[in-house]
Amino acid sequence: MEPLQRDPYLWQTAKARAKFQANLLSFLFVNATLWVIWAFAEPHHYGRSFHSEIPWPLWITFFWGLGLIKRGIAAYGGFSYEQRAQREYDRLAREQADPLDRYR
Repeated sequence: MEPLQRDPYLWQTAKARAKFQANLLSFLFVNATLWVIWAFAEPHHYGRSFHSEIPWPLWITFFWGLGLIKRGIAAYGGFSYEQRAQREYDRLAREQADPLDRYR
């Protein structure tokens, strides 16, 4: 069997996106479970002020969500170090191939 010829940059991007998608599914499943547990297990005191008690799953959802957003931007947005380096390399390669290209 012949080994696969993969572009290392594309392979790395594909792995980052697959990892993000797996983390997104975990995030959705775990957070939905935590909110259901909170809804059925916690006694909700409707006589209290709305701001007196913050639901505990909110903290998990918020901070995990921030990390997930960061990973999604890195996987799809192109802000990771490797993606910026690849774009800069491509730009330099184009300039070297056609030195007048930078003035167009």
